[in-house]
Amino acid sequence: MNRIILIVTCLTLVGCKSANYAFWNKLGYEKRDILVSRVEAAKTDQEKAKEQFKTTLERFQELTNFQGGELETKYKKLSSEYDRCKARADDVSSRINAVDSVAQDMFKEWKSELSQYQNADLRRKSQQELSDAQTRYQQLIALMRKSEQKMQPVLTAFHDQVLFLKHNFNAQAVASLQTTAQGIETDVQALIKDMEASINEANQFISQMKT
Repeated sequence: MNRIILIVTCLTLVGCKSANYAFWNKLGYEKRDILVSRVEAAKTDQEKAKEQFKTTLERFQELTNFQGGELETKYKKLSSEYDRCKARADDVSSRINAVDSVAQDMFKEWKSELSQYQNADLRRKSQQELSDAQTRYQQLIALMRKSEQKMQPVLTAFHDQVLFLKHNFNAQAVASLQTTAQGIETDVQALIKDMEASINEANQFISQMKT
């Protein structure tokens, strides 16, 4: 775990990709190692985002079921949770982009090195392994992108509710949002399902890449 944290942290400190790869290569880390560490980081951020979306939904449901008490307090909680939700979603998008960047570089390098084989059997074996790895990766990135795309409509819906309440701060305004609560809950549940599928796929990909 410390090794993974070290890799992920230091990678953010090196700007140029070529210098980045050269730096880690000197320490014995290949693009494969970097890819695995980035997938693990993306998975962790997806898990955090999933929980934050749940929490934000709970704050919204508490507000729409408002039956007395401090309305302003509940609104502030919802607004704060939305901000955290947006930040978590941005983290996930950044992680996915980082995963895809190193994956494409790794596959490009792997493909270019096939011509260096003198042994035809080893070349064919490596080519098959490359094809298998690309197939597994395409399954992973497709699920990651799918869950990423579903985050934005939910964030937009949360933002609309927060903005509406900011300028219509009364019990009647809160009551008017109850009709939209069910739709948002359905969207969040669908998002969480996709995020869990992406997280599970990431676990499988990591396991396969480490074998």
